[in-house]
Amino acid sequence: MTAPDLKLADAAVKAQILSEALPYIREFTGRTVVIKYGGHAMDDPAFADLFAQDVVLMRVVGMNPVVVHGGGPQITQLMRRLGKEPEWVDGLRVTDAETLDIARMALVGQVNGRIVASLNRHGSFAVGLSGEDAGLITAEARDERLGFVGDIRRIDPSIIVRLLREELIPVIATMGVDAHGQGYNVNADTVAGAIAESLQAEKLVYLTDVAGLYRDFDDPDSLISHTDVAELTLLSRTGAFDKGMIPKVASCIQALQNGVSRAHILDGRTPHALLLEFFTREGIGTMVTP
Repeated sequence: MTAPDLKLADAAVKAQILSEALPYIREFTGRTVVIKYGGHAMDDPAFADLFAQDVVLMRVVGMNPVVVHGGGPQITQLMRRLGKEPEWVDGLRVTDAETLDIARMALVGQVNGRIVASLNRHGSFAVGLSGEDAGLITAEARDERLGFVGDIRRIDPSIIVRLLREELIPVIATMGVDAHGQGYNVNADTVAGAIAESLQAEKLVYLTDVAGLYRDFDDPDSLISHTDVAELTLLSRTGAFDKGMIPKVASCIQALQNGVSRAHILDGRTPHALLLEFFTREGIGTMVTP
């Protein structure tokens, strides 16, 4: 095949891809999608840039993406740089006043700013927020042994709605605050589900470091491509999921029981994971329906 023929064939493939994406773009125009961004893909510059491209493209074609992020590894790294060794109770970080300040520096000052900057390289849409802003996340202490680790008491999505009306992309660091102004670090998976529920989102997406949910994690052929709340609840009761997946599954179930249309668990290390899931027939990862 000659060079012109190769170029023509390549152009035909691209045209086919765009043609396949068009019905999905029409379906999701004007719909809200909440994306929990985390895992190693967040730390890899190449994957982070692909993620930014996907999210900005979603905004450009008329979708309303909302990005929610945590930053556990980044908090740990900053603690150790500052000479403070993390302490854990039942797998959860003990968060005293000093650790809370470090968590705020890592989540709001570092991770959030980096994500916003990455998105804005591809279009000036992203705005950084903390759950402490505009009463977005009201939290309460989970366990006195854990210090300032919070559970969600209430989500007020007003600031998110205002930003979406302005065709902006909210990027939310998962700090919360109680009625007295005390800050808390809140689990990002749980926040993503609660925000999706408050917005009645069309989709809730968790980007993680595995290909999706497995019936048996040691068996790669047991990947679940599609499931529903009933089966997911049963699997979670049988202990099919490891500790890192449990908050995702729990918040996914709650969101789908309270108005969110679909949830997806995807490998964020897959190039253009969001576009493959949203705009192709095959999709990737695990889709969960009510």
